[in-house]
Amino acid sequence: MALIIIIAISLVLIVISLRIAQEYQRSVIFRLGRFESIRGPGLFWLVPFIEREQRVDIRTKTVDLEQQETITKDSVTIKVNAVLWFKITNPENAIIKVADYNKAVYQFSVTALRNIIGQHTLDEVLREREQINGTLQKMVDSATEPWGIKIEMVEMKDVEIPEAMQRAMAREAEA
Repeated sequence: MALIIIIAISLVLIVISLRIAQEYQRSVIFRLGRFESIRGPGLFWLVPFIEREQRVDIRTKTVDLEQQETITKDSVTIKVNAVLWFKITNPENAIIKVADYNKAVYQFSVTALRNIIGQHTLDEVLREREQINGTLQKMVDSATEPWGIKIEMVEMKDVEIPEAMQRAMAREAEA
């Protein structure tokens, strides 16, 4: 009877210790709280009660930078929103070096967007979107690289200028 109980407990431990990581996932393994390895994709085994896993999705993710009210170099208040695409290249760093990589990427991107817009005039923002997108991508990518994150692309979606400024621009265009 004792042998059956031992076998049953062993089988349960084996079953709960087996893990499967999908092709797009990696598991960061901690042994007694210390980083051990990265496992996946596929089937792997965790030492029960000793090892703990934290899953990371390595597919490209998007971050929608909600509309930000910011001031250009020529003191015009505009509203800008953007989207960026990023991918985790080093799951270990993404888990260990930053508490919440999604939030960190978002916060840094918003700050960088405001900073870059503040360095350009309204005319430059409207004319040089591609250059601003490239600058923003490089800036965010260099900051997130130590976290194991690669910024693949950044795109400013909308630049909304104040209504009074739109009317003035329309009058100038008519003249």
